[in-house]
Amino acid sequence: MAAKAFRFLRRIPSKDSSCAAESGRSQKMDTDGNAPLIELRNICKIYQMGTEQVHANDGISLKISRGEFVAIVGKSGSGKSTLMNIIGALDVPTEGEYYLDGEDVSHMSEDQLAEIRNKMIGFIFQQYNLLLRDNLLENVELPLLYAGYSKSERKEKAMRSLERVGLADKWFNKPSQLSGGQQQRVSIARALAGNPSLILADEPTGALDSKTSREVLDFLKELNREGNTIIIITHDNSIAMEAKRVVRIKDGKINFDGDVEKYAEFV
Repeated sequence: MAAKAFRFLRRIPSKDSSCAAESGRSQKMDTDGNAPLIELRNICKIYQMGTEQVHANDGISLKISRGEFVAIVGKSGSGKSTLMNIIGALDVPTEGEYYLDGEDVSHMSEDQLAEIRNKMIGFIFQQYNLLLRDNLLENVELPLLYAGYSKSERKEKAMRSLERVGLADKWFNKPSQLSGGQQQRVSIARALAGNPSLILADEPTGALDSKTSREVLDFLKELNREGNTIIIITHDNSIAMEAKRVVRIKDGKINFDGDVEKYAEFV
């Protein structure tokens, strides 16, 4: 994860600056009168690297409503992974505000962030992050264990989630007995198990061949049609075009935010 990649950098405490200019306002409503699921206000993430300050995110403001399918795209070093860490409650901004389902998570402690992740966010990783010694059911149960569900609740929810991705009949298998596409489906099942408000997919097709990538993307589209809010993080414009809305990050700033038709013209 990008947060770990920056472990040798020192965080910069918040200061009075243009980045913090919009702090302190109450949360705004969408045009339909509902609060957005995600609202970022003037987010900055600053690291100290020697004598130089690195602005990984530099004044990012963004709203994402429930039920959207959004791709955040950018080249390596653009700041997209840092933004993913903030959206995923894996890190907090140096400056600015982040509201997730109406709750300000900008200044939460590590324990509070962990609780938010367990209850509200399902993660899908490029390398699956499955435990090889555990069977599929146990892998899908893992976030439910951290969320405090009972053993019977964990099993019921995990089996239901495996059914959704077509792998209930393989619950006793180990990840090494599956194809790459099947392993990613287990990762998706794990993300869905706790019925999260947000599904955050970090390069979900990066380790897959083109045929299997198509299957995974089609399944994410199906989940979105069912009403799930999905954000894909990618460096690949062709993957970004599979979403309904594209947010492009360059040099720590948003330089495009719009639907895929407009993005096709932009690139």
